[in-house]
Amino acid sequence: MTAFTPALVNPPLLVWAREQSGYGPEPVAKRVGVKTDRLIAWERGDLKPTVRQAQELAKFYQRPFGLFFLPNPPSLPPLATEYRRLPGIVPGVEAPELRAALRLMSLRRDIALELFEEMGSRLAEFKMAAHISEGASTVGARLRGLLGITIEEQFGWRDDWQAWRRWREAVEAAGLLVFQFPKVSLEQTRGVSLLKFPLPVVGVNSKESAPGARIFTLLHELAHIALAFGHEERAALTETRSNPEWLGVEQFAEEAASAAIIPEHALTQLLDSTRTSIAVWDVEAVRKVAQKFRVTPLAMATRLRAAGALTWVGYRSWKADWDAYVAKLSPRSKGFASPVDKTLGRAGRPLTTVVLEAMDSNRITAVDACHYLNLGFHHFDKLREELRMGSSKPIPDDGN
Repeated sequence: MTAFTPALVNPPLLVWAREQSGYGPEPVAKRVGVKTDRLIAWERGDLKPTVRQAQELAKFYQRPFGLFFLPNPPSLPPLATEYRRLPGIVPGVEAPELRAALRLMSLRRDIALELFEEMGSRLAEFKMAAHISEGASTVGARLRGLLGITIEEQFGWRDDWQAWRRWREAVEAAGLLVFQFPKVSLEQTRGVSLLKFPLPVVGVNSKESAPGARIFTLLHELAHIALAFGHEERAALTETRSNPEWLGVEQFAEEAASAAIIPEHALTQLLDSTRTSIAVWDVEAVRKVAQKFRVTPLAMATRLRAAGALTWVGYRSWKADWDAYVAKLSPRSKGFASPVDKTLGRAGRPLTTVVLEAMDSNRITAVDACHYLNLGFHHFDKLREELRMGSSKPIPDDGN
């Protein structure tokens, strides 16, 4: 069979795959190098793509090539029945990049559940129910207690990347999967969570280059998962709150996250010790205390506002100054990310570990393992080495 041989695809499957990926005809036609009219003719069944063109479509849609030959489209639940409501995202019309990230996270969760069961591994269950009536500070304190990170350990971290790694490990140990996703702009979302139990998922946008910002996103999404476990919020498609009501939930999660990262007693000691040295909470003053906790200045300002050290007027004024400060900063250079770095950063250690264990026990093939981790087999020795070392070095990700 040559690349010019017509692929005997089922036209409705071409339409289904494109629409499920969130694309209109024009960008797809451009990707495969044909005119839009020809793509539409394929979808109507008037013409057939070549084998190579059909393979290119499958790659672009991130679907198996064999999908195009099924008699009927698969019956799948909408993505919006799995992820939490996101500001500015309309359920069912998510951008293609976000849809791809959500599908991959959901697939990896399914793989992890199947392999944990197959291997008989003990699976921690997240069972912390949070309620808005408790107050954000109380929920934040409970989240921190669940994660078991002491203030002494936090103040002893040598850099921001070690802080990110420890918070992530603690969240994973509490019965969650933490994935990082690339290619999605920060304007779309900095983080997302899949409200599926057991083994809920937190997704963190890898375009967020500052580890402190990733930490805040991680704890913010953890707060949403705790609210969902307490039946205080539901998946995007079934969430019925008005926009103003939902903004209140978002603010609650922000304050709970900042309370978890910056506990009450440590904040009180900080305020007492700085009361005479800091007359005004300007950008530099907030940056200084934020560094002590390994958080972003914005997260620190959020905590100060919730604690009453900053009024809403003062916070808005500080936020305007902070935005102006950030706008003047030079763009961060992207670090080089090796294939192993990307796998550990995006798939996480729990999934990576159980995939390797399943392969070593002949429960899955090496081909399966490579597919699940999106990593070539020749990198597996290095992957095992990184898992054994437990290094606290940063795991760079260029977002591509």
